[in-house]
Amino acid sequence: MKEFQRDLTQGSVARHLILFSLPFLAANFLQALYNMADMFFVGQFNGAVGASAVGVGGQVTILATNLISGLAVGGTVLIAQLIGAGLQEKLSQTIGSIFTLYGGASVVLTALMLIINPHLLRLLVSTPEVYAETLKYVNICTVGYLFIFGYNAVSAVLRGMGDSRHPLLFVGIAAVMNIVLDAIFCGPLDMGAAGAAWATILSQGVSFILSVLFLRRSNFVFDFHPRSFRIDRELAGKLIKIGLPTSLQGTLVTLSFMTLTGIADSIAGVVGNTALSVTGKVNSVAILPALAMQAAVSSMAGQNLGARKPERALRTTLTAIGITFGITALMFVLVQSFAEPVVHFFIGTDVTGTLSAEQALRCVKESAGYIRSISWDYLLVAVVFNVGGLAMAAGQTRFSMATGLVSSLAVRIPVAWLLGKTLGFGLRGMGFAAPIATAVALLIDVVYLAVGAWRKGKIVQNPIIVETV
Repeated sequence: MKEFQRDLTQGSVARHLILFSLPFLAANFLQALYNMADMFFVGQFNGAVGASAVGVGGQVTILATNLISGLAVGGTVLIAQLIGAGLQEKLSQTIGSIFTLYGGASVVLTALMLIINPHLLRLLVSTPEVYAETLKYVNICTVGYLFIFGYNAVSAVLRGMGDSRHPLLFVGIAAVMNIVLDAIFCGPLDMGAAGAAWATILSQGVSFILSVLFLRRSNFVFDFHPRSFRIDRELAGKLIKIGLPTSLQGTLVTLSFMTLTGIADSIAGVVGNTALSVTGKVNSVAILPALAMQAAVSSMAGQNLGARKPERALRTTLTAIGITFGITALMFVLVQSFAEPVVHFFIGTDVTGTLSAEQALRCVKESAGYIRSISWDYLLVAVVFNVGGLAMAAGQTRFSMATGLVSSLAVRIPVAWLLGKTLGFGLRGMGFAAPIATAVALLIDVVYLAVGAWRKGKIVQNPIIVETV
């Protein structure tokens, strides 16, 4: 049991952050790697149409995942606070509720998305070839939701306990298997985007099953016996209350990205879809340090708030901001310097098999311009992500939701439409909408930190979470 727990309420803040975030960063990098592998292999063998299908299809899969992502956030926060408060006896019951809720949600969403997918994709894709490939990719991924959600549930529980090493092991298995299967399915078997989807769900299925078998053999606090998969109403209510705002935020933010895809499609067709697909994969790597630190802050600050150490929670956040900015600034420089080679990497050097020579040249130019303009966002996310982690640790997920919705819906979409369509700056103009939106969120976060609103968040008091005064 102790091998899965780490006390984050004592010792060096920077050391804990780095030791906790590095495995999480590596795990996220591996996860991004096998997502990029889908686009890389499909792009190499099927050109821009295949790459667009994986990019747009990935947004739909993320939409479904975000619908219940709040359960993972709520689980991580609740478990971290329980451990910080020394309430070990509540862990097994809480974990059982998390796993049961996730399992039920995966079944419901699988059925729902299989019905919705064709109609949703018609709103995002106008090119018939891209639509057909995307629909195949999305439907296959939908069948594998149980594995995707299962892995996320296991990882959320372990992170709340202060363990970021074992999730790295599980995702590493998935990444290696996915890349091998991508190379086989998309290359010799010529399965296109469908092959990438099968590679994804098979690798995640194997990883999830192995993670459960490993935990069962390791004296884990939860025994995985069928009778233990029960939903405690009180705990479920708290998980949903903490996590629902995060789910709504993630879902609406994903919908905002889909709206951007529609705008890009109206501006440049398959070229626009390809540009946003490639940029999405680049961003998935560039913001990994910020995501890793956010996860570290939510777990570490959660334990410290549970242990009544608010000043240490604040110091955790400020230290994470400094570390993250140094890394994301480097990412900014790299993207600004190597945008064109990155585009060629994903869609191949010979893209004329699916595009005309003129379209191929425009595809590279537009994609590189979009990546360069959106990369200014990397300089701002260090603050926004880590303050969001502190808000999650305090149980104030409604604040994170409000900030995310203001920046994504009220700012980014209108600015993207204004710069990209109305003023005619195209995809490059659309890209600048991201840093402008994040700058607005940053201003809100600075006020949040300055007034100390996070000190009035939810902390654990035996035996339930309550509001402090």
